[in-house]
Amino acid sequence: QVQLVESGGGSVQAGGSLRLSCAASGYTVRSRCMAWFRQTPGKEREGVATINISSNTRYADSVKGRFTISRDNAENTLYLQMNGLKPEDTATYYCAAVSRLYGVCSLNRDYTYWGQGTQVTVSS
Repeated sequence: QVQLVESGGGSVQAGGSLRLSCAASGYTVRSRCMAWFRQTPGKEREGVATINISSNTRYADSVKGRFTISRDNAENTLYLQMNGLKPEDTATYYCAAVSRLYGVCSLNRDYTYWGQGTQVTVSS
């Protein structure tokens, strides 16, 4: 049984930083595409960043240069380092993982497994 458990959310002021973690069980983080998404009430879910088995990464334009996705294979954990946070980054953040093996990872892939989400609030 796959479980993804996010942590690290919180409230920060604009310009601050947070690091989100996603601990995986029943799933090896280095074996497939994994990603971070976010969602605010009344809005569609937005892809934030993805990482493939070769640690190649892709980012949404809105977070490029500020967010970094990474993983620790030994800890079997996915991370999202968020710097230069803005009020518009306020959302519930979810980590996600695919079940299929893709040659190229993108935010449009079919992500099968999802965590419960962690809230990030950025005040101005």
